[in-house]
Amino acid sequence: MSQLAIDVRTYLRTHEQLQQAIEGLTDEGLRWKAAPNSWSVTEVLAHLTDHNLIVSFRIREILARSEVRLPAFNQDAWVAGQKANEEHAADILAAFKSLLEYNSLLFQRLEPEDWEKTGTNAKGETVTLSAVVRGFIAHLEHHLLQIARIRSLESGGAR
Repeated sequence: MSQLAIDVRTYLRTHEQLQQAIEGLTDEGLRWKAAPNSWSVTEVLAHLTDHNLIVSFRIREILARSEVRLPAFNQDAWVAGQKANEEHAADILAAFKSLLEYNSLLFQRLEPEDWEKTGTNAKGETVTLSAVVRGFIAHLEHHLLQIARIRSLESGGAR
């Protein structure tokens, strides 16, 4: 394949960005919550790994030219149901990285026309494969800001 529709380095760098975002946080800091109904940094990481799972599925559904709607998920219920705040951030990030690497191997095999294949999202909108992957990266960037806000609150003694 001659040219990818996305920059795989940017995609893979999302793991490094998350590592940098949590650098220096203790286990207590990673699990700290501003309020009972807000997420901790660990829960944000779990959500992003869940999102990575769902996006990985969406990618494959699009490439398979599936007729079914691409799945959505109830992020708050997933985070709560799996008791994500009890997990270790390093283990969550290892799973996140594994999915990135596995998907990047797939991306290397795609032809330019594969990136324009489409699926129908949960809202009934037609989306391209490239848009799904770019959306994943943008979603992660949004949550990097959330992690920074949580860190700011936690270090400010807003307990």
